[in-house]
Amino acid sequence: MREKMGKRRLMEWAACGSHMYGIPRKLTITSVGTFAKAVTTLLNTTTVHNGETLHHFVRSRPPGVPLLTVSNHMSTGRSSVKKIQCEIVNIFRLDDPLMWGFKGFPITNAKLARWVLTAEDICFKNTVMSYFFRLGKCIPITRGGGIYQEHMNEALERLSDGEWLHTFPEGKVSQEDGPIRRLKWGTASLIVRAPVTPVVLPIVHHGFHKVMPEDYLFGRRPPFPLGSKHVKIIVGEPIEFDLPRLRDIALSESHDEESSPRLGWPNITPYGLDEVAQRYLYSNISQKIQTVLENMRQHEETIS
Repeated sequence: MREKMGKRRLMEWAACGSHMYGIPRKLTITSVGTFAKAVTTLLNTTTVHNGETLHHFVRSRPPGVPLLTVSNHMSTGRSSVKKIQCEIVNIFRLDDPLMWGFKGFPITNAKLARWVLTAEDICFKNTVMSYFFRLGKCIPITRGGGIYQEHMNEALERLSDGEWLHTFPEGKVSQEDGPIRRLKWGTASLIVRAPVTPVVLPIVHHGFHKVMPEDYLFGRRPPFPLGSKHVKIIVGEPIEFDLPRLRDIALSESHDEESSPRLGWPNITPYGLDEVAQRYLYSNISQKIQTVLENMRQHEETIS
């Protein structure tokens, strides 16, 4: 399938910090942040390891240097209400924002809040939901739309502005307590294409799937997040990437993949990375991130 290019950005005006003087964004992030803190710190017990590293890079990284956090994805929530033949659906993702709700973290600060890649078909189903998630600094991503879809370019712009972006590189929710799955290449492409290489910070969490289990009662999720659960959040150290070296290796080694089908990706200038070289590069970067996340997941199992 060819990459979808040139698609109009969905309700981008609502994502601007200047929209109505930033008041709707502040109200949205404050209310969602308060909810996250209540669920994470009051209703449940949350243990955070190395949280000071996340604090440092959210508040104190050098000007213009973006932060890219990556994590596993274990929990989502959905509730619906029918009224006068209309279905008003409220779908909320629980890993984000709950993973930022631990004690001392500035989750209600709209300026410091992360941008996050969000499934368009889940969180942007109608105008009301689109407006709400846009105010919450969410960027809609069309699953299967490829790494050069228009909203990936929007994510790249946020990194270019030195902002904090969070991604779930596994690409979907899994409540199975198993190894980190093969990562999608979108996150790797952002690392390579960003004008300033971002700080890549890995995070692994465990327990949010118990707060909002997929199969709680008769195959349904609970109507509200559950309490009295133990959540663990492990923040790793920045993952180092020697991009000049990795690009050189991709250019020299990728000829073995010349037979792979082409999707029409543009070359990356000024490095001369064609589609074959990009595939090789994105695969290697994704494998490194996956390995780091999996090592952290295995270490998490030893932490009480």
